[in-house]
Amino acid sequence: MESERNGEKMSKQKREKNFLAFTGATALVVVAVNLAITAFNSHRRKHKKKDLKGSDVRVSLSASEILKLADRVIAKSKEVHDAIASVPLDKVTYMNVISPLAELEAQQFPLVQSCVFPKLVSTSDDVCKASVEAERRIDAHLLSCSKREDVYRVIKTFAARGEWTTPEAKRYIQSLVRDFERNGLNLTVTKREEVQRLRAQINELSLLYVRNLNDDSTFLLFTETELLGFPPQFLESLDKSENGKFKITLKSHLVAAVLELCKVGTTRRLVAVAYGKRCGELNLSVLESLVELRYKFARLLGYSNYADYSIDLRMAKTSSKVFEFLEEISSSLTDLAARELMVLKDLKRKEEGELPFGIEDLLYYIKRVEEQQFDLDFGAVKQYFPVSLVLSGIFKISQDLFGLRFEEVADAEVWHSDVQVFSVFDLSSNELLGYFYLDIYKREGKYGHTCVAALQNGALSSTGARQIAVALLISQIQKDIVGHPGLLRFSEVVNLFHEFGHVVQHICNRASFARFSGLRVDPDFVEIPAHLLENWCYESFSLKLISGFHQDITKPIKDEVCKSLKRWRYTFSALKLKQEILYCIFDQIVHSAENIDIEELFKHLHPKVMLGLPMLEGTNPASCFPRSAIGFEAACYSRIWSEVFAADIFASKFRGDGLLSQYVGMQFRNKVLAPGGSKEPIEILSDFLGREPSIQAFVDSRAEYNL
Repeated sequence: MESERNGEKMSKQKREKNFLAFTGATALVVVAVNLAITAFNSHRRKHKKKDLKGSDVRVSLSASEILKLADRVIAKSKEVHDAIASVPLDKVTYMNVISPLAELEAQQFPLVQSCVFPKLVSTSDDVCKASVEAERRIDAHLLSCSKREDVYRVIKTFAARGEWTTPEAKRYIQSLVRDFERNGLNLTVTKREEVQRLRAQINELSLLYVRNLNDDSTFLLFTETELLGFPPQFLESLDKSENGKFKITLKSHLVAAVLELCKVGTTRRLVAVAYGKRCGELNLSVLESLVELRYKFARLLGYSNYADYSIDLRMAKTSSKVFEFLEEISSSLTDLAARELMVLKDLKRKEEGELPFGIEDLLYYIKRVEEQQFDLDFGAVKQYFPVSLVLSGIFKISQDLFGLRFEEVADAEVWHSDVQVFSVFDLSSNELLGYFYLDIYKREGKYGHTCVAALQNGALSSTGARQIAVALLISQIQKDIVGHPGLLRFSEVVNLFHEFGHVVQHICNRASFARFSGLRVDPDFVEIPAHLLENWCYESFSLKLISGFHQDITKPIKDEVCKSLKRWRYTFSALKLKQEILYCIFDQIVHSAENIDIEELFKHLHPKVMLGLPMLEGTNPASCFPRSAIGFEAACYSRIWSEVFAADIFASKFRGDGLLSQYVGMQFRNKVLAPGGSKEPIEILSDFLGREPSIQAFVDSRAEYNL
């Protein structure tokens, strides 16, 4: 459910060399795959663990060691900040003010992550608790640093001189000043205190909004007849009331299942209305207060509204640019969305008579059309995606495309025996670029989603030595067990490609400052490489490379299935996107105005964007839209933004003959991934594309493969 996604943008015999460096002709794919599977399934002898040269990440700290390291990190940070604050204003230089801060950021990040990432992966309750406590201490310290007027004054004095050593250094210094000033350090003491008071209130209300939704325990009761269309095993998983009726709570996965599977229109409507009424007046009041406080907060900091404050640090730059973008995408998709809606209305008329088509019918009838138009059995498709084969295919594509070589590090120190570590080398120079950890198999207590965490950022030291990048990819995939091969759902394949795009992005960054390294880039820009790599999941050539029937991996997925997957990707995508755009526009408007009737705004926007479909009577989407309350306030558009420009890059440079073109891939690596946050994203993309990015490829792709 798009309205409930919370952006959260948070898975032995020793070989002398476990190479996963597959290059060369496609004819060698089968050999490469078998080598990869051997490497993935190899067992390692237990002896002294290898250190990773150039990595300061510590992966097996005890609970007490985590807390001690956190305290040392804080003490060192305070020491550096105190030293900078003590520099006389007429003695400030790059070397005694800026360089120490840059070095501190680069050196301390892997130590901070060593304290923080165990809470995602450790099987020890004590270690997880220590990791959470370490993060709390470090966050509190960083907050205090952001309020240090003495440090701000010294940095501001140097910045005012304009003595930049490089354009990237200028950008770094400006970002230091900006961060202080977004905390109100350039304001009077009275106004600064007001900024802090407003921020505390905003944080409290944001958490209250989400807590209200999490605490909601509403449920509805239905008979088996009223849930017609549900598979028997799904019904068996539901709780029952004393009278034998099935209990449907308003958790997003259950609501989505009802709206997609239930053949009974009245049941779908009852569930959709209940879902849209959650926390009704309670959260509406919270959101109204949040919007009012955010407006005051932004005005104090010199912005015209909160949307401009939020977007100022993003690629879009202004809320007016976001409005223009959303309106352009929406209007470009209107004709296609209207055709899609007509198909759904016709099908409902055939199945349910003249009952009006409502927003609650979208998911069900989209699935019905998909069943009629596509011969896609995703259970059967899953049989062609063994974990090891998919991973080796991802490795091959990434290596061939971006001029990389991956080598497994045998006997590296890890936090669990399932974890693998890989070195990443430049294919032509053999330079070590970094490492990544793969922690992808299911285990109790581990973080439940697929994601990538930066453990060490690339950077240049003051001596010119390069600090390498280290990344961690986490997932919860079923491991191979005897008689039951680990197989991936197609959605999991896409997720792995997406997240591995982040791994490549992090490793290939060549920014001089850790602050601009890897994943620490513009939030509108950071998802573009990951969205780009998803495209290889829908091309026949690459699908065959990463697939093979689990009982005979020499038999890849069939051509007709590849074509169906590509068409399925864009089925009813215009209507789905219109619904997401509706929420994005709402999010922009409420954060761009001082006084607005939030409830009436949704009632006005809904039919306007959704081609006349009214908002469900009695519902109030503003009361159950957490993305606008916390995490993505005034920035809900960002996912669409990055997907649009990723589509432009793929269509313009990679589609067709460029799928495995190392020439194009190296251009992308050098012009887009290497600069990271050291340049403006629009400048980076324009340099790569040879023009400014466009929405046209995104719109065309949906029209080409749709109805």
